[in-house]
Amino acid sequence: MLELRGYAEQYAGLPLATFLEEVSLVSDVDTRDDDENRPSLMTLHSAKGLEFPLVFLAGMEENLFPHAMSLEEPGRLEEERRLCYVGITRAMRVLYLSYAETRRMHGKESYNTLSRFVREIPAQLIREVRPRAMITRPVTLAGKPRMGEPSPSGFRLGQRVGHPKFGEGVIIDFEGQGSHARINVNFAREGAKWLVLSYANLQAI
Repeated sequence: MLELRGYAEQYAGLPLATFLEEVSLVSDVDTRDDDENRPSLMTLHSAKGLEFPLVFLAGMEENLFPHAMSLEEPGRLEEERRLCYVGITRAMRVLYLSYAETRRMHGKESYNTLSRFVREIPAQLIREVRPRAMITRPVTLAGKPRMGEPSPSGFRLGQRVGHPKFGEGVIIDFEGQGSHARINVNFAREGAKWLVLSYANLQAI
């Protein structure tokens, strides 16, 4: 709602029709032609009842899908799980699920883990494709480790690691030196945890 309000303020004094045309309240679904060879961008709600040879579901991250507000409410979480099922079953032949390990939203940078909805899919049905490029951070804060900067153990900020108990996660911070060095990992199942490096037994993924 705040995003829409801020956008509307840019059109103060102009006819309402101009604003409505710009924000395109009429979706691709309302104007699509099945014979046109072009992609359609739509919400999961508007995709119900439709099928496509190729489907992309973007933003498959914890706190985004499912949204952070739904994690404490089982009813809302189940509704989002059903929406995810709707999206998955729109694909007739090929389905791509994508997520960002780091994302800037509302002026803040967050480190994300893969959505539980993807982790609930049997592993034998998924083929993971990962870019080789290192994650980079365009803006750094004074005194904070930079993305890609090595920790005292050789691990890097933003690197994906595995833990024998907590599973997979992303390194989001580290501090200290020697036997006092600690590393902060945001695990997909357990959330963020500080671990003593000498006992963490982390493995790079």
